[in-house]
Amino acid sequence: MTNVQRIPRRAGEDEFNELHKLVTTELINRIRSGEATTADLKAASDWLYKNDITGVAFDSSPLSQLADIMPSVDFDTVQKSVIKHGP
Repeated sequence: MTNVQRIPRRAGEDEFNELHKLVTTELINRIRSGEATTADLKAASDWLYKNDITGVAFDSSPLSQLADIMPSVDFDTVQKSVIKHGP
């Protein structure tokens, strides 16, 4: 009789939900503790993007405050800078 190896079954919905919750909770804990690295913040941003999470910048929200400090950039300004300074 030959040995037949069984292929383990793929994780089910419950396992994926648990993993999703664990990753999300870990990212939140790192950010809240103030110990998040740049890589952690990038991972959190990617996690939100991959899960189709978007935000609306309403008055005085953290997202609105972030948007307020971002420099305004338009295509013509960028193009002139690239031409002047090179790629």
